Amino acid sequence: MERAGGPTSRDMDASSLTLSPSAAARVTAIAARQGKPAILRLAVEGGGCSGFQYKFELAEGADAEDAVSETDGVKLVVDPVSLDLVSGCVVDYVESLGGAAFRVENPNATAGCGCGSSFAV
Repeated sequence: MERAGGPTSRDMDASSLTLSPSAAARVTAIAARQGKPAILRLAVEGGGCSGFQYKFELAEGADAEDAVSETDGVKLVVDPVSLDLVSGCVVDYVESLGGAAFRVENPNATAGCGCGSSFAV
C-alpha cells in the first residue's frame, strides 16, 4: 500500500519496506548536518537480548544488490540478507519523554525486547 509522498522501489515490491515521513524528515536533518546524502541503511545483525538487532547508519549510496525504498526524497536501503528478516517493516522515528529513536515495526518478529532494538523470528 503506497501513501502520498510514500515509498517507491527498486528491486523490491513497494510494500516490502516503508520509511515513515517522520523518519524521512529526521534522516534529512541528520544527513544535512553531516554533509552526507539522505540515505539510511538498515541492517540486521546477530546479537541483542532477543537474537537479532537492528543497525542504522547513513550510507553514501546503495549497493547494486540492495533493496531500495524512497519516501520524501530519502532512501532506505537494505541488503538482501537483512531483507528476509525485515520485509514488510515500517521504519519510524518517534520522540517521547523517554527519548527519541528510530523504531522498526516488524511483522516478522515473534518476540522483542523492552528497548525495541532487538527481536526474534
